[in-house]
Amino acid sequence: MAEKFDNLEEHLEKFIENIRQLGIIVSDFQPSSQAVLNQKLNFMISGLQDIDKCQKQLHDINVPLEVFEYIDQGRNPQLYTKECLERALARNEQVKGKIDTMMKFKSLLISELSKVFPEEMAKYRDIRGEDGPS
Repeated sequence: MAEKFDNLEEHLEKFIENIRQLGIIVSDFQPSSQAVLNQKLNFMISGLQDIDKCQKQLHDINVPLEVFEYIDQGRNPQLYTKECLERALARNEQVKGKIDTMMKFKSLLISELSKVFPEEMAKYRDIRGEDGPS
């Protein structure tokens, strides 16, 4: 998979360099540089075709739209991954807290029910395969 990305990166770098050179030619255009301009335009077209071929190799890659928003805002796209992990960790802690609370509630409920309905709770524990009140 890394080879496909390396191939795309190489084509993009060549394309960007060609566009940079094209900009230089256009900014200081001389009629005598028309042939060079045409050549650079043809290179640009072939570069776009090469990039399109790379797209077919990478069609199964999904990038979250938020990553593009980060790039548009001038932010590092790796921050997206960092922030996703931080949100996941925070959510994990919340869920763990809820689970712990429910386990404490279950234990307290069984304890209180055992005081009020000892015979029924003994049957319940037998069915569940549990030892005494927890």
